[in-house]
Amino acid sequence: MTAQSTALRHGATSATARGQVTADGQVTTQGQVTAQGQRRGAAQHAGRVLGRLTLLSLLSAVTVSLAACTSGVPGTPGGTGVPTAPTSTEPAPGTPSSPGVTGVPSPDPGAQPGEPNTGPGPGVAAGPVEPTGEPVVLASGLEAPWSILRLPGGGALISERGTARVRELVSGGLRDAVTVPGVVARGEGGLLGLAYLAAPASASGAGASTGPGGWVYAYFTGAESNQIVRMPLTGTVGSLALGSPEPVLSGIPRAGNHDGGRIRFGPDGMLYATTGDAGDTARAQDLGSLGGKILRMTPTGTVPPDNPFGTLVYSYGHRNPQGIAWDSRGRLWASEFGQSTWDELNLITPGADYGWPEAEGIAHDSRYTDPVVQWRTSEASPSGLAIVGDTLFVAALRGERLWRVDSSTGAATAWFVNTFGRLRDVVPGPDGTLWFVTNNTDGRGTRAPGDDRLYSVRVVQTSPLARGTRVAPGANPPPATAVAR
Repeated sequence: MTAQSTALRHGATSATARGQVTADGQVTTQGQVTAQGQRRGAAQHAGRVLGRLTLLSLLSAVTVSLAACTSGVPGTPGGTGVPTAPTSTEPAPGTPSSPGVTGVPSPDPGAQPGEPNTGPGPGVAAGPVEPTGEPVVLASGLEAPWSILRLPGGGALISERGTARVRELVSGGLRDAVTVPGVVARGEGGLLGLAYLAAPASASGAGASTGPGGWVYAYFTGAESNQIVRMPLTGTVGSLALGSPEPVLSGIPRAGNHDGGRIRFGPDGMLYATTGDAGDTARAQDLGSLGGKILRMTPTGTVPPDNPFGTLVYSYGHRNPQGIAWDSRGRLWASEFGQSTWDELNLITPGADYGWPEAEGIAHDSRYTDPVVQWRTSEASPSGLAIVGDTLFVAALRGERLWRVDSSTGAATAWFVNTFGRLRDVVPGPDGTLWFVTNNTDGRGTRAPGDDRLYSVRVVQTSPLARGTRVAPGANPPPATAVAR
């Protein structure tokens, strides 16, 4: 780790440069800024974000004291939703009237069921975007964080894999919202993905007087299997709490590795979940197993009538996918860990076979669907995935960088290489920002004082990248090989 990267992880600021590999293999630099300007911009940006959280907390407290409010509890799930569950005829949840980024921390509707978790956010024009300036720290002292969940009205929750805690981001740092019962943390298992579903009464967005309401879904490793539960969300921003968990789905294979774990509601109002092969590669090709798949289910865990196989299976042939997001066209993308050769970024088609264990990376085999982009495993080990303005951002663990991918060309660029350590999750932030969280405290990374941290960085519109153009770290030759199909 360089002196620059060490300084940044300890809270210092520095000039940023990125090296672009051109068609003839030459490395150029661009995006350099002064340290003085970065410090000023970072301080202003951090102040805006934390000031907004403080204002929301005060507004919630004052409003609650002036009005007596009652909140209904969402309905009880109808079952656990196993692969042979009966086909559901229930209607999909309502979708928002005006889509935007997922859960903006300001008094607006925020995330809703069916929202595609895409869009550039306020102040950012549509089209390709890229980070600008130095990231600023929003919170520190997290323990093996796994999922960032932003909520309507400005709230934000973060799961911790080993402690099973759900932490709330507040103006003073972090507070515990709940410790999820039944979590068995072992290896890569534990408390993993989080997702949010608005209650029907607040489908257009809840106000500060009542809090976001609705449900928080959690994917976690239990004693017998990986499972999904949902918990009623109560309280207001700054004092959120989660009620008793109710089962949504169980029976997902578990192991010390390859547990998948990302969950998210799609633009169709259905819940999607990524599952790993749990160390048994044959599961990925077995349509009777929940392992090695992307699953699609109703909010109560039953099978939607239009699923490709009449089961929860939406796509198969996956090794260990850990990121999902939708672009503005409603297309589902997924990031996936390879074994030892290629990591993948896939465009998901219902019923498609992505090849594992017979294929890893681009195979040019008509039986399988090839990835759009592949990376060497040393450069990626991709986990969380976010889409902003149809630009994809992939959090890389072993690669210790944030990958940016132009969805129109498949061209990839690397940001913050070896600067903040391992990156676990990334989500669209408010007001033209991107949030990401590090993962240096689980025994696999190099822990720095204050780790793990939640960061925010501004994004700005940029020109589309030509197909095949990529950025590689000049201090880490030979250049990385991000291959676009």
